[in-house]
Amino acid sequence: MKNPPLLVLAAGGTGGHMFPAQAMAEVMLKRGWRVVLSTDARGARYTSGFPSEVEIEQVSSATFAKGGLLSKIMVPIRIAIGVTAARRKMRWTRPNVVVGFGGYPAIPAMAAATSLGIPCMLHEQNGVLGRVNQLFASRVNQIACGTWPTKLPDGLTGHHIGNPVRQEILDRHGAGYIAPGDYPMDVLVIGGSQGARILSDVVPAAVGLLPGSLRQNLRISQQAREEDCSRVEQAYAEIGVRADVQPFFKDIPDRMSQAQLVISRSGASSVADIAMIGRPAIFVPLAAAKRDEQTANARELVQAGAAQLLLEFDFTPEALADEIQELLTNSAQTQSMADAALGCAKPEAANDLADMIQVLAGDS
Repeated sequence: MKNPPLLVLAAGGTGGHMFPAQAMAEVMLKRGWRVVLSTDARGARYTSGFPSEVEIEQVSSATFAKGGLLSKIMVPIRIAIGVTAARRKMRWTRPNVVVGFGGYPAIPAMAAATSLGIPCMLHEQNGVLGRVNQLFASRVNQIACGTWPTKLPDGLTGHHIGNPVRQEILDRHGAGYIAPGDYPMDVLVIGGSQGARILSDVVPAAVGLLPGSLRQNLRISQQAREEDCSRVEQAYAEIGVRADVQPFFKDIPDRMSQAQLVISRSGASSVADIAMIGRPAIFVPLAAAKRDEQTANARELVQAGAAQLLLEFDFTPEALADEIQELLTNSAQTQSMADAALGCAKPEAANDLADMIQVLAGDS
């Protein structure tokens, strides 16, 4: 009996890289493939949602973005160790296709695969090619893009398929939206997989500026860094607002489905989830992003009338309070925004990427 084809997914660093990889693992397992996830110890923190059939292969990797001088000196050494180990493994297993989703933990598998002539492709989630995907863009067979347009190096062509979302998000595609009114309303605040300090600073203060009649109807679910959780909880308690504050929500699909409004960073996965479920949003792009990819990620929903954009420079309690009040007192506008968000969703993204993978495997 012929062995099923083998797919290696190379990803890590943040949930933004790992969630699309998880979506692809779910689809490719259903298509009868074996799936291995190649990541490092940091990426492994995001693997709890992966199907149990996926083999998690931890490799040595590192990033220049963190640590002191000694850590930065060790980065090339740790990556080289990871590449050597990945090459040794791939010579033996000979994957049919390797797909890189970005993040430094993807380097060992991608470097090994491209050097061994194994069919490779990239999936870029953001509207601007990430550093690691830039390294391999000219060395792979195909580039799939989650956000359109995506800036690519001259001479390279990308295929716009959208960002694959996890099955638990896809299951809530087009979940019924309850427009705001004079009853309890849910607001979801997410700042990436570990929360965002500026959201912890500004959102509670903005909620405190809202009229009491509106504020008393709010129920807040907010992601915050672990060290910020207690002060954010206290800020909400002092203004009499019910709030659930955690570093990470495992039930984001449920909370987003129940929300009348989402306040979020505009990481590619967050934008894709919001569009898939269909919810009005206020996006606050990460100003520290050197390529300003989060502004690019938000552009489609903003232009479609599905979301408001507040740059960090303008993200004050007063400005945010004005936006929240305008949206939560205008049911027609928020319903229109929810519909517009849904119109931007790409529910076939995972299957389209799976088709590309299978075509590439057939060419090998």
